[in-house]
Amino acid sequence: MSERFFASCPRGLEAPLGSELAAIGATDVAATEGGVAFAGDLGLAYRANLETRIASRVLWRVGGGAYRDERDLYELVRSIDWARHFAPTRTLRVDVAATRSPLTSLEFATLRTKDAVCDRMRADHGVRPSIDKRSPDVRVHLHLTDRDASIYVDTSGEPLFKRGYRRDADEAPLRENLAAGILALAQWQPAIPLLDPMCGSGTIVAEAAQIAANRAPGLMRTFGFQKLSWYDGPTWQRIKQAARDRIRLPSGAPAIFASDMADAAVALTRTTLRSAQVDAFVDVTRADVLTRAAPAASGALIANPPYGVRLAEVNALAAFYPRLGDALKQNFAGWTVNLLPGDLRLAKLIGLKPDRRTPLWNGAIECRLFAFRIVAGAMRERRR
Repeated sequence: MSERFFASCPRGLEAPLGSELAAIGATDVAATEGGVAFAGDLGLAYRANLETRIASRVLWRVGGGAYRDERDLYELVRSIDWARHFAPTRTLRVDVAATRSPLTSLEFATLRTKDAVCDRMRADHGVRPSIDKRSPDVRVHLHLTDRDASIYVDTSGEPLFKRGYRRDADEAPLRENLAAGILALAQWQPAIPLLDPMCGSGTIVAEAAQIAANRAPGLMRTFGFQKLSWYDGPTWQRIKQAARDRIRLPSGAPAIFASDMADAAVALTRTTLRSAQVDAFVDVTRADVLTRAAPAASGALIANPPYGVRLAEVNALAAFYPRLGDALKQNFAGWTVNLLPGDLRLAKLIGLKPDRRTPLWNGAIECRLFAFRIVAGAMRERRR
């Protein structure tokens, strides 16, 4: 039986996410702003959560319809047999998002949605779920347009960029699914040498190494669907084992390179790679991006340069970016370069003309992915 799903993702990554989902068997794939709708059986929810590198969450559509006010929402949500989806003893969280909704209070819509789920459970089973906003067993999502409501159960649990190899205290400034999306937009493949010369905590190279190892990004974590009524443990174990069987071992010298001028960043990158079990795929060294040599005659340089918060940092970066442009032209002829800076002035300051600018969001921070081709002897764009 075909089910309907929606996979959310950072804005700007809808197209590569759609391709990723189609490759694992999703049908009726349709990209929209902020995610991709698709169809498949419930088994696809297992595979999508395990295999997707770009999605933030995979939501399973359980109901919906037209509405005019909060009373309509309550009746739509209460009409669902929630005990078919999860036990009333599970803890619950409800989230509501809206696009052009006529409702004046999303907070009240959230309250009425929660009431509808709990009232239906209590009417059917005499027990209502407890609410847990921090670490719930089950998350219900309601998405409102100007006239329609879609009701989802979250099959992911924690956001999918949390791969399971970082401690919460080590959360990276660049989210893992955004790093994977940048690799997809850059059309990087494991046969192409890759360098991140400002590696920070190692997110980009860790994601690249998992691709090179053919290692599913969800192998080290649990998921929300494991708390749902249709979860089947043996089926899930078979899917995970099949993914483990596909993991490739490194062969020859690494083709993925990481460096940073800060000792702490080099150490943290090595820790990240070891925790992700892909350290053998990456060569990590201490080096300054402004002076280091290219590790191969051609390849892909992908980096998330630092960005300033205080005025002194902003001014320092304004001086750094022209020097970075000079270093790229001098040392990386024949390479493609993709940079995701927090400072949107990079295109003017770096002194190189981008081939492409792709709007992206890193959490709440609006960014641009600037793509350059470094050609030997190319004229620099005149700085204004």
